[in-house]
Amino acid sequence: MRIDRRNDLSLRLLEVFGAVMERRTTTGAAEHLGLSQPAVSNAIRALENQLGLTLFERTGRSLRPTEEARLLVHESEPIFAMLRALEDEVRDLKHGRAGRLRIVTTPPLGHTILPHALREVLAGRERVQVRYSVHRISVVLQAVETGAADVGVFLGPVQNQGLRSHHLADGELVVVLPRDHPLAARTVLTPADLSGYPQIGLNTIIGNIVASAHAAAGVPHEPRFETRYSQSACALVDAGLGLAVVDPYTAAASAGLAIVTRPFRPAATISAVAVTRGKGEAPKLAAQLVEVLRRRLATPPFTPAARG
Repeated sequence: MRIDRRNDLSLRLLEVFGAVMERRTTTGAAEHLGLSQPAVSNAIRALENQLGLTLFERTGRSLRPTEEARLLVHESEPIFAMLRALEDEVRDLKHGRAGRLRIVTTPPLGHTILPHALREVLAGRERVQVRYSVHRISVVLQAVETGAADVGVFLGPVQNQGLRSHHLADGELVVVLPRDHPLAARTVLTPADLSGYPQIGLNTIIGNIVASAHAAAGVPHEPRFETRYSQSACALVDAGLGLAVVDPYTAAASAGLAIVTRPFRPAATISAVAVTRGKGEAPKLAAQLVEVLRRRLATPPFTPAARG
């Protein structure tokens, strides 16, 4: 069944009518709406013709609302309120003051610098809703690829060519060890230095980098402990169970533990990366988060440095 909508009320005509009722002149309404005065006059005539009612008595240049006009504006007030609210909502969305931001990240950045960058992005944007998830890299990539997340943040190379990659920074891996460890007196540490001491290995890309460094130096790499996350490795080091080579961001965020940090040599780097969907522009808030992360990763305390 076809529905004839030729007689449906036009929201635009009602908006013009409301402006005339508020401003009392077509000139004032035109200035308020950004229209010409003739356009406002034509809109009022069109609304009157559509309704079959006289809304204004015209005396020279002045308009006097009829009783029907007063009743119509009273009944239309909820519609005008909704339009004003919608305009405010659109304005907030346009300027990033409202909306949502879905972030998925791995622990090294998700538990260190990313929350601080997010706080900066959200300043003055109390109406933005955020979903924040921490997972392994494979889940991060899948979430962004399927549109379940707006931005993914992790350490390591991009393993999905369908995503848009945003290089944030390169960080040098560091050695974390107990403060009273015999190697704490060294300024830098090599695979040969670590040999013979209990080590905590990571079964991630960082662990692969460390194993490759040991192989290149001709030094066996046989960790006594194995874990997935640098944060867990730092906790094990803090308990005096060994030493570990981890990312610099987790090491810097572990300053409250009884550990010290030393540069790992030869230098081994790992990239901090953000990814967004490959097609179209990244959402405005996601793009801003990427830029804030890039800037923050370039400044201390989230850059490699000897501490202790």
